[in-house]
Amino acid sequence: MRKSILLFVLIICSGVVLGQKEDTFEKDLQRVQEVFSYVNMLYVDSVPTKKLSEAAIVAMLEELDPHSTYVPAEEVESANERINGSFVGVGIRFNILKDTLLVVNTIPGGPSEIVGIRAGDKILEVDGEKIAGIGLKNSGVRKRLLGEEGSIVKITILRGKEKVSYMVTRDKIPVHSVITKYMIDDKVGYIKLTNFSRTTEEEVATAIKELKKEGMKDLIFDLQGNGGGLLSAAKSVADEFIKDNKLIVYSEGRVQPRYDLKADKKGDFEKGRLVILIDENAASASEIVAGAVQDWDRGLLVGRRTFGKGLVQRPVNLSDGSQIRLTIARYFTPSGRWIQKPYDDFDEYKKDYINRYEHGEMMHEDSIHFADSLMYKTLVTKRKVYGGGGIMPDIFVPLDTTEYSEYYRNLVRQGVLYSFAIDYTNNNRDEIKSKYPTIEDFNKNFTVSDDIMDELFNYANREDSTLVFIEEDYKISKDVITTRIKANIAQNIWDIGAFYQVYNIKNEIITRAYNALKDGTYDKEKLNHK
Repeated sequence: MRKSILLFVLIICSGVVLGQKEDTFEKDLQRVQEVFSYVNMLYVDSVPTKKLSEAAIVAMLEELDPHSTYVPAEEVESANERINGSFVGVGIRFNILKDTLLVVNTIPGGPSEIVGIRAGDKILEVDGEKIAGIGLKNSGVRKRLLGEEGSIVKITILRGKEKVSYMVTRDKIPVHSVITKYMIDDKVGYIKLTNFSRTTEEEVATAIKELKKEGMKDLIFDLQGNGGGLLSAAKSVADEFIKDNKLIVYSEGRVQPRYDLKADKKGDFEKGRLVILIDENAASASEIVAGAVQDWDRGLLVGRRTFGKGLVQRPVNLSDGSQIRLTIARYFTPSGRWIQKPYDDFDEYKKDYINRYEHGEMMHEDSIHFADSLMYKTLVTKRKVYGGGGIMPDIFVPLDTTEYSEYYRNLVRQGVLYSFAIDYTNNNRDEIKSKYPTIEDFNKNFTVSDDIMDELFNYANREDSTLVFIEEDYKISKDVITTRIKANIAQNIWDIGAFYQVYNIKNEIITRAYNALKDGTYDKEKLNHK
């Protein structure tokens, strides 16, 4: 009952109501006003009206669907960073290890790199305030390092045994959605896109142009783990691949009439073999791109079934600076598929990933079943595709856990592999950069030797005495452990893109996609790539 009463406080605060009969609304509003007034006048203690109203907002939106959400005023700016493609700060990527703030990388050309801060530095103080050993959280880091453009912050770091202070002028920092792109061989290019923001269209177009200059004929476009973003960015990315005024996606809602988004520009990769990589964490805008490519038989989808989000949110700013992201429409792929998975039971909706795993879907394609009523046909070759619960790939790749021993999992969970790679990099940075001047040199020639592994084992034992070396586990996981260390070292010297360039060798979905281009699998599908 309390939840129902609170449900309408947002309406009182904002004064905005759409699409409800006036008499019904007036009665509901009057009831809520009465209760809210009585609580304010008669409750035994002081009434936390802001807390009640925010609880009401959250409760209201939870009654609608899983993706209508409330963003408090103090969180709006950070929530919009990935969408806007930038934020104002000092320009570092960081991690908190053992209650210490570590610089993972500096943003190239950013304020911290300019003054001399570098990867591996430990931040001890910010504006004279000690931050090491105080239980610092990510929110605390953001509070101290973000600020007004042009403002100055004093950062004191520990490098080895030397304590140094820097005066850093905050500036706009780009948040890239294309985090890596490179040539796998002399013809196959690779691009990894992590989200869809206002800068995505330009970033993707630039990446494609640069790879084509390097000789790219075929493209592997990686959307694994991409949770989505702006609808307009999804349209622009799909438009790079789809031509001739073809429909990319359409949306429709109770208040919003049908709205079509079509290919309306000359894309940079409208011809050429295209493979889109998807998995269970690819959602929303990622599914728009994948669905359009599949429906028009423009390329091959490789991986596992996507998340299954077919709802469109619109940000609505409230008077106090807070924001709601309200579902206003459903979106549909060109063939008419609505790929939203059921959300009648919110608890089950949240457990979907676990349910998929326990049901065997991550390992076996034949454990996935769609009702005939959800079947559609692609628009060129008339292949069968399905709606109602994500997008199924054309080539299914099971989750590979054969190298995942308990020892390896513990090394990852305890942060030991990551922290060891930072220590090793800091102790050998100049030597590594001198010997391997580029990521390509490093990836091709650097080897994680047995001596490095011995250092890891000793380091792990010092850091956590419970991490007992298990020889059988190590035999199972040796390859993935050494590859992870190498990738982390690459990240510490270059950037996150370098991590993927090294670690992608362990990604079965990428391997299968590459093989499909090489073994004739792609060409057998007779896709529309010319």
